[in-house]
Amino acid sequence: MPNVNGTWIMYGVEWDDPECLHTVDDAIAYINEVGFLPLFKNEIPGFSLEERTVPQHWWSGDAKVDPWEWREIIAASGKVAYGKFFDKKAGFISLKWLPFFANYRRDGYDFDSRWEDGKASRRQKLIMDLFEHYEELYSSELKKDAGFGKGGEKGFDGIITDLQMKTYLVVKAFRQRKNKKGESYGWPIAVYATPEKLFGYEHVRSQYDEDPQDSKETIANHIREIYPIATENQIKKILK
Repeated sequence: MPNVNGTWIMYGVEWDDPECLHTVDDAIAYINEVGFLPLFKNEIPGFSLEERTVPQHWWSGDAKVDPWEWREIIAASGKVAYGKFFDKKAGFISLKWLPFFANYRRDGYDFDSRWEDGKASRRQKLIMDLFEHYEELYSSELKKDAGFGKGGEKGFDGIITDLQMKTYLVVKAFRQRKNKKGESYGWPIAVYATPEKLFGYEHVRSQYDEDPQDSKETIANHIREIYPIATENQIKKILK
């Protein structure tokens, strides 16, 4: 989704194109079929949800056909992992492939071990420590409770993105916040959780007995198989 002279350009297909995904169920089925999928167009042609949907339906607000609305439904479904997984941009990973990404991206470390070996930052730990006490956290709560914001720690958005890239956090849902009366207000915002809490500790870490580089090569080989036009540099950028 490039920006040309201040205008966002969407790529996609016509409604009657055989490759068009018409419903959120179609999208979930396709993600599970291919294994993982960025939300928006990237270096690999055709490797995105954007390029398999109708451009005019984006941001229409109609959840039946709007892929922007679908991402909220998919995140809350528990059938697919959603987060910033591809070159620091949003996308989806099927539950089948999540353990391979977790093993590769974490380099075989759970977060505590990463911290103990000096491979995690103090600000990352401020965030991850909260998930020892909470099943989920709104992004606004997470930012406040971890000590970020005005007069506090800096770089919250970048750190949250990095923790998603390493698969330590995923977006569990998008929800409106609630006031003191319990009334919902504002736009839906991201709710974060650990994939272990969502999809099971044993499942997420089930590839930990494999060398992380082997998991990386398994993922790369899968991309080569389903998108044979992808170059090695394109694959490397998606997986880094």
